[in-house]
Amino acid sequence: MANTKTALKRWRQSLERRDRNRARRSASKTAIRNVRASIASGDEAAVDNALSRAYSALDRAAKKGAIHTGKANRQKRRLTLRARQALGKRS
Repeated sequence: MANTKTALKRWRQSLERRDRNRARRSASKTAIRNVRASIASGDEAAVDNALSRAYSALDRAAKKGAIHTGKANRQKRRLTLRARQALGKRS
């Protein structure tokens, strides 16, 4: 446990940030799961909508530092490739 007032404040801040980052990571993972589910259903409109939401969630998480920017870009690239392959579009 922290001993000084500033250390206590930093500890409180780290707990708040941990919760926020956890929520952002969870939201991005949920968005990715939704994209995969819509790809499995084969509905092109649903895939486009889910991809858009996933892009937004991943970009938000990367911007806030919850995940690394490269990881967000890699996940977006892989999701897009998977969607295009499933829908029979050229990559």
